Amino acid sequence: MPTPKVREFAAHSIGGGLALLFGLLGLGAAVALFAASGATSSAGTRGGLVTAGILVLLAALVAIRGLNTVEPGQARVVQLFGRYRGTIRQDGLRWVNPFTSRIRISTRVRNHETAVLKVNDAYGNPIELAAVVVWKVQDTAQATFEVDDFAEFVATQTETAVRHIAIEYPYDAHEEDGLSLRGNAEEITEKLAVELQARVEAAGVKVIESRFTHLAYAPEIASAMLQRQQAGAVVAARRQIVDGAVGMVEAALARIAEADIVELDDERKAAMVSNLMVVLCGDRAPQPVLNTGTLYQ
Repeated sequence: MPTPKVREFAAHSIGGGLALLFGLLGLGAAVALFAASGATSSAGTRGGLVTAGILVLLAALVAIRGLNTVEPGQARVVQLFGRYRGTIRQDGLRWVNPFTSRIRISTRVRNHETAVLKVNDAYGNPIELAAVVVWKVQDTAQATFEVDDFAEFVATQTETAVRHIAIEYPYDAHEEDGLSLRGNAEEITEKLAVELQARVEAAGVKVIESRFTHLAYAPEIASAMLQRQQAGAVVAARRQIVDGAVGMVEAALARIAEADIVELDDERKAAMVSNLMVVLCGDRAPQPVLNTGTLYQ
């Protein structure tokens, strides 16, 4: 983004109560002068009173025109003949140069939620995602003069940043230590906020927070990806079952040897391990088989 040419600074302003009082008194004085001019019979006196009334009226109108009401969470950007003369952020009734123009701009916190965007992730899978961004105007001069419409600028840059983040990361990472949109939402949204801040900084906007509000596979591949996720869950569960079964078999053989219950040779140990693994790892209840002979017959 280009370097901003205008930076915000405070405009010179004073409290507006005294200016309002002078303006009202001037209006009253002008009315009184006009009334007095109508009551006098002298033409010279009448002309002088009318001229004085007009001058007092103009002075009162100029004083009143310099008044500004600034609400909390708002600011006024002051311009004099097209030149930036500062920003009024102090709330209340303020008075500035009456020949300046004042543009009202909100500095309150705002939300922008993107539409559901359809993009391809890092693996090329079509996904749908949407995000919400919390932001506010930080530099009123940049927001007014550096971009045409800062709200529309933020909306466009938010959509661009969301699309860029989506194509850099997969929906689900195949590697355990890899970042993914679904598994590392906090880290990804922090990266989104950093990238978005870099994009909108030229407009004097500060990004406070960003979050994904919608994240899913596209409908055309959702069923296939669901089967892959289910298969991955089954594999992970089986791996955990096997790890537990191996530990239980090791503990059983160690306890048998420690208690000297029976002496097992390598072949009997192999048979016992096989039976225990079948019982512990099987997904169905085992069927008992009674051996009336020996292991070798």
